[in-house]
Amino acid sequence: MLKNYETVFIMTPVLSDDQMKEAVGKFQKILKDKGAEIVHEDHWGLRKLAYPIQKKTSGFYHLIEFKCEGTVINDFEVAFKRDERILRFLTVALDKHAVAYNEKKRLNKAAAVAAEPVTEA
Repeated sequence: MLKNYETVFIMTPVLSDDQMKEAVGKFQKILKDKGAEIVHEDHWGLRKLAYPIQKKTSGFYHLIEFKCEGTVINDFEVAFKRDERILRFLTVALDKHAVAYNEKKRLNKAAAVAAEPVTEA
């Protein structure tokens, strides 16, 4: 049975834009190869860390929400541990309330974007 999961990971801030996209693509590919369905992704960008990790005070945050078998998570997390570009990661199993909350949040964000007035440059 497919369960809903959400993973947030922090990449080292020394990566170029292309290196960061390549790292994100690697983890997307791992999920897809294992039969997972990616529901939503959100790139939060460069953010300050609450405390230094490996002498770094900022990192690129990325969130992936997906559905997969529970057996996929172990392989997915091993890939994070083996990649030196990853400072930290956290995978959380989502219950039905969290899934509903995420869907509502995405709908509200889409409605807010649609309601913004278009400005000419």
